[in-house]
Formats: sequence, C-alpha cells, structure tokens
Amino acid sequence: MKKIAIILSGCGVFDGAEIHESVLTMLHLEQLGASYQCFAPDIQQHHVINHLTGEEQAQTRNVLEESARIARGDIKDLAQLNANDFDSLVLPGGFGVAKNLSNFAFDGAQSNIYEPLKKFCQMFAQQRKPIAYLCIAPALIGHIHPTGTLATIGNDEQTAKAVNQLGAKHVACTVDDIIIDNEQKVISTPAYMLAESISDASKGIYKAMQALIEMA
Repeated sequence: MKKIAIILSGCGVFDGAEIHESVLTMLHLEQLGASYQCFAPDIQQHHVINHLTGEEQAQTRNVLEESARIARGDIKDLAQLNANDFDSLVLPGGFGVAKNLSNFAFDGAQSNIYEPLKKFCQMFAQQRKPIAYLCIAPALIGHIHPTGTLATIGNDEQTAKAVNQLGAKHVACTVDDIIIDNEQKVISTPAYMLAESISDASKGIYKAMQALIEMA
C-alpha cells in the first residue's frame, strides 16, 4: 500500500485549504488503495475571511488547528514530515496556498514561499518521489522544482504568466485533465481554478491521484 503525505493550508477556500479538493484527494487516494497522512504548518493564517460575506474579520487563526478540521483531528505538524516515510506528496489548493504557504495572492511573480514547505517538498523531489499540485498550488512549482518544470493552473492568462515568471512552464489544461512532468515527477490539475461543481473538480483530482500512485 502506497503512503501519501497531504499538506493542508487551513480550512476554507478564501483563507485556507479548499475543503472539497482536500476531501476529494483523501477519498480518491483511499479508493485507489493508498493510505494518507495530513500535515500542516503550525503558523498563523495571513488573515481570516468570513466565507458567508467575503469580508475580512478581526481575528487570528492557526493553520494547523484549522487544517485539523478537515483531517478530523488526525493531522501532524509539518515540522514532523519525513519524506523517507512516504511514497509521494499532495498539495490541495485554496487561497491558503497563496496566502499562508506563500504570498502568491499578493505578490504574484515576485512572491516568496514558506521556506520550511520548500525544504520538505524538495526532500521528496530529491528522492525522486512524485508530487501532485492542485488548483492554485502549481504556482509553487517554480519555487520548488527546476526551471521549466511543467505546470498548469488551467487557462487564466495572468496567473499562467506569473507561474512562468516564477520559473515553471505553464501548459493550458481542461478541468478534467492533468499535466505531468515525467522528468521531475510533478503532476498538476486545475480543479477549482476551472471547476464549476464538485463533480467537475473530482475528475481531474481522480486522474492526478491515479497518476501519483502509478508514478510512486
């Protein structure tokens, strides 16, 4: 049985991990016969968004504690992640990736990544273990992998341009498909960058998890 590590970035599309993408990742991995363990950094969120109104709220939340909501409490601090214990890695999307794990949401092509995350992802890459990036998470690929590594966020021109400027090579992709860089063992799919329903998002995520397990 393949063991997959999942890195979450909070709880909720606008300030954390995209919940549907995270749950679909877990569901499809389980359906495909793999096991998984969730991780998240023990850091403060950039900010908190009221998901009913879209307005910023005057409160603070912890990324690990919020991610534990999605993982039903079965989650570990990112600092405990050891690539030796897993066959591959997945990063679901959501604005938490672009606000908590990096500042891509604010600085785009001039963005930086949370350094411990970069270190852990590169451990997997150095061991030739595949990594899947969903939704906006492929915006991190240029920070982690060699220049020219294939990536997709779907077809949004401005976001794709920023992805290219960060060093990845963007490839347009439909919601139900995936882009694979076989040399770097990197998989990406647009998910809710294009999906208009949970069924839409599910198609590409299923293919991504299938490829991830086969590649592992």
